[in-house]
Parts: sequence; C-alpha cells; structure tokens
Amino acid sequence: MKVVISGYGKMGHMIEDVLKRRGIEIAAASEDVCSTDPALASQCVCIDFTTPDAFRANYEFLARNFKAVVVGTTGWNDIADKVIRCFEDAGTTMIYSSNYSIGVNAVFAAVERLGTVLKGYGYTPHVDETHHIHKLDAPSGTARTLGCIVEESLGAKPEITSHRIGEVPGTHVVEFGSDVDRITVSHEAFSREGFAQGAVVAALMAEDIKGVHNFNELILK
Repeated sequence: MKVVISGYGKMGHMIEDVLKRRGIEIAAASEDVCSTDPALASQCVCIDFTTPDAFRANYEFLARNFKAVVVGTTGWNDIADKVIRCFEDAGTTMIYSSNYSIGVNAVFAAVERLGTVLKGYGYTPHVDETHHIHKLDAPSGTARTLGCIVEESLGAKPEITSHRIGEVPGTHVVEFGSDVDRITVSHEAFSREGFAQGAVVAALMAEDIKGVHNFNELILK
C-alpha cells in the first residue's frame, strides 16, 4: 500500500510516524493534495486530515483521482450527501469518521446501548467536550456524533458544551442523569497517536473494500 497524507500539520506528522513504524510507503505528504500527480494518486490511499474549508475545496479531486480516501477532517456534515454521492459516482472507496480512535468507537457503541436501555425512564442526556485551542470546529465532530447517537437511541436531544483549553488532545463525557442517579461515560485521549493509529487501520481496510463507509460500522462488525 502507498499512502498520500493530505494535511501536514500535527496530525499529518503523527500519521507519518505511524506509517513509518508499520513499514507502509509514504508517497507524498502535502498541504496541497490537488497538486498530486493523478497517475500517482491512482495507486494510493489518501489520508485526509485538513480543515473543513480545505476538504470542501478538495473532495472532488480526491474522489476522482485516488484509489481510496480516508477522511478524518470534520465540519462538513452539511454537505455530507453531496460528498458521499461524489465518491459513489466516481467508484472510489471512502471511509470517514468524526474520530478514528478505537477507544472512542467503543464509546460510541456503549452510549448507543445505554440510550436504548434508558429510553423512557426519565433520563436527561448531556455531552461535554474539551479540545486544544487550535481546533476549528465546535462542538467537535465526535461530540456531534455522540449527540446524534444519544438522540437516536434515547429519544432525547442532549445539550452539548464545548471548551478550548491549551493543548488538550480530546476529552468527551456523556452523562445520563435522572432524579435518582447519574451514569457517566468518558474518553480521554492522551495524545493524537490513537487517532493516527485508527486512521492507518482504516487505510488498510480501504484497500480491500468498495463503497462509502463509516469507520465505526466497519470495526464493530
């Protein structure tokens, strides 16, 4: 497998480190993925961790030129149908997620189960997230995903609160509170490495599957 890294900031460098440790070839790492030679792109899986604006500008190029694309960029939910249709029309595999941490995806599953069990018993949900001051979207994509999971499973829309503090990699807390008790599920990332490891796992998956997939659905099969 060959990989092109789109977005060469802190996450891009972390992904580069994980790829090197696993002996996976890095064909390019760039802030301008649209400058990639289409002949090279056709042989590569692209791992995209850019910005919402950059992804919006680049997704058509990604879909039309790369063998497969792993999208870690968030903040494009409002055009999700358009993006997915573009990849499907191009016949290009796309795996997307608001969070590639294996631990966070386990939390997604736990929160869904809790919401299903607690539905109808008077629980009020709340989602709280904290990230570093450089994060552009608020609430985070992970918090939005958790909010959707809670709403669908519990039948109640949670309030989401966001905090931007120092260099915090990412902390998410989901609470279900009632008059008699409170249930709390939390995940604290110690670094960005967990996100990078999951993204590389997704890139390896993308070599062997077709279509557009949510990473959570793939690892929980």
